[in-house]
Amino acid sequence: MSELKLFNSLTRQLETFTPVHAGEARVYTCGPTVYNYPHIGNMRAYVFADTLGRVLSYKGYKLTHVINITDVGHLTDDADAGEDKMEKMAAEKAQSIWDIARHYTEAYWADIKALNIRQPAHWSIATDYVPAMIAYATSIADKHCYELDSGLYFDTSTVAHYGALARAKTEDGEGRIEQVDGKRNAADFAIWRKTPKGETRQMEWDSPWGKGAPGWHLECSVMSEALLGLPFDIHTGGIDHREIHHPNEIAQNQARCGSDHSGAHFWMHNNFLIERSGKMSKSSGEFLRVQLLIDKGFHPLAYRLMCLQAHYRSELEFSWEGLQAAFVRLKRMVMGVSNLKVRHAELASPPVTDVQGDVAPAIVATLRDFGAAVEDDLNTAIALTSLETLLGQKKVDVAQQLAAIAEMDAVLGINLMALSRTDLRTRPKNAIITEDEIETALAARKEARAAKDFAKSDIIRDDLIAKGVEVMDGDPLGWDWRLDV
Repeated sequence: MSELKLFNSLTRQLETFTPVHAGEARVYTCGPTVYNYPHIGNMRAYVFADTLGRVLSYKGYKLTHVINITDVGHLTDDADAGEDKMEKMAAEKAQSIWDIARHYTEAYWADIKALNIRQPAHWSIATDYVPAMIAYATSIADKHCYELDSGLYFDTSTVAHYGALARAKTEDGEGRIEQVDGKRNAADFAIWRKTPKGETRQMEWDSPWGKGAPGWHLECSVMSEALLGLPFDIHTGGIDHREIHHPNEIAQNQARCGSDHSGAHFWMHNNFLIERSGKMSKSSGEFLRVQLLIDKGFHPLAYRLMCLQAHYRSELEFSWEGLQAAFVRLKRMVMGVSNLKVRHAELASPPVTDVQGDVAPAIVATLRDFGAAVEDDLNTAIALTSLETLLGQKKVDVAQQLAAIAEMDAVLGINLMALSRTDLRTRPKNAIITEDEIETALAARKEARAAKDFAKSDIIRDDLIAKGVEVMDGDPLGWDWRLDV
């Protein structure tokens, strides 16, 4: 295999991945703030991080991946004053903030499972690390922080090249950060926020600066150091984190370890998922989330495939038509693998789990093309075409072909070796007919057609159509029906 090239947001160029610790890859991913359900745009970041982890495993590295759960400290925007997202939702729902955190964490984990995202080595829960956050802040406070009535603030002028990751600093400072009375610089940020006098929060702790809660930026610096050590290899997140959150993390890491240490060697960011109707926002009511896709009859891995069809650094526009096209592509792949499995069974060949021995030149060439694609900054769009080329190859050993497909799928995470036609028949939430009823009706229709009772066949078909079932006679994919409601 050749070298793995990754785009480093810190240098704005492709760089060869060389691990901090030989043979290991240590990765930290900014996880969700569990005050609401994640939308599909949020989940694109975790598909990207999972793909990165799979590629690192494919390259032979021992992977240690950490994803955090923010259950305290994240305000409703990037300002240094205002409501904590968790406190705000708990008040709106009239529930314990701990119950809010538990519910939305479990919902996020369900989406992780639905999208076939591998479990990380650690789920780091922010509230488990508050004592470590206080200790971290104490260690840098004298040289890099100052105290105001509202909290402990980091002085960004005390570290070199603040904002280099974002490359967006102006004389007026970061425009998205509101001014707080007493701040020395517009870009300075709170690493500990005091509970306002006369208020009591559900989540607050004693500290040298008074009762309060940690800032969002402090959490990730502390948890990444605790679980991965500083420096580590790769820090990932959405491109929105590149402008404020990650520069603030870097500033804290520099204060902790020295001006030459950003914390991670690579900072990698996926681009936005764009949805033109405005339903990506969580303030829109029925916003787009994985469960909504399932409720509308789409298998969640069709969305994963949709993400893989675009480069992670490119904007990706979501549309129902685009998702349907990805779903059809997924069906083609699943049927291709299913047909190969049938051929393999007919040959009574022993199972092959690795591509080994005398492998056909066509398979070798396709595997080489696939490897080159994923090693080129995770170019999954090209890698998918290599997979489809492999699926269509004829006159090659079927066992070796299946083993090569499994090798590719381990990187892409589409779960092709396990999926079946039945798995892809997700039932829309508002369907008024069950799969068993559909299959029974189609069996009766088949008998009617065999007996040339076309009137009965048409009655059965029309009844199915009335219940939202499209009978797919002659479908080139071999699909018998689909629910369209």
